Amino acid sequence: MKLGRRKVENPATARRILAAAERHFAAQGMAGARTDEIAADAHANKAMLYYYFGNKRRLHRAVLEHLFRQLSKVVYSPPAPDAPPRDRLRAWVNGYFDFLATHPNYPRLVQREAMDATPKIEWIARDYFQPFFKHLTGLIADGVSAGEFRDIDPRQTAFTMLGAAAFYFASAPVMRTIVGHDLLAANALEARRLALLDFIEHGLFNEHPKRSDKGSPARPR
Repeated sequence: MKLGRRKVENPATARRILAAAERHFAAQGMAGARTDEIAADAHANKAMLYYYFGNKRRLHRAVLEHLFRQLSKVVYSPPAPDAPPRDRLRAWVNGYFDFLATHPNYPRLVQREAMDATPKIEWIARDYFQPFFKHLTGLIADGVSAGEFRDIDPRQTAFTMLGAAAFYFASAPVMRTIVGHDLLAANALEARRLALLDFIEHGLFNEHPKRSDKGSPARPR
């Protein structure tokens, strides 16, 4: 059983509480969010909130764990057999972007945790961020070794990719006022996806991938 929640007897109620808590924690942080407002937003009474999640701290952890589980399903999905590094990275970018588009509160919640640097950031880093970052840098390193990507630093490239993807969603409420349109509208999201892929492909992919003597992309040595 996850540490953030107990056995659920009414999944619909628990899901509503989680969804409402995600919105309130993203907007106000754990300290500012109030359990009575979360319960009201979820159309549940506060007693049910405490029954399922114990207290506000455990509810906050349950929200984060739920988001991390959803993210893991996307970014660790197995690639197509024998997919070249370019296709694997494109699939990863599309999956991560889709996750952010359907969970726009995620960057704001994670940003709050990173800025506060509370003790709970340790389990987040250990259980989720480190494997996540290692997986992405591994995809990039594979492309460099195969000669399909430029000779770049996988870690620095990962920082750039993650920032370019997450900042758009974290700043959407403010940037909407600046640019004059909803950055989370379907057409705006598709334009952003294409721009992100174009940026990554032109900055990372070799125009003419290096080839082995047999005509296939060079394998890691």
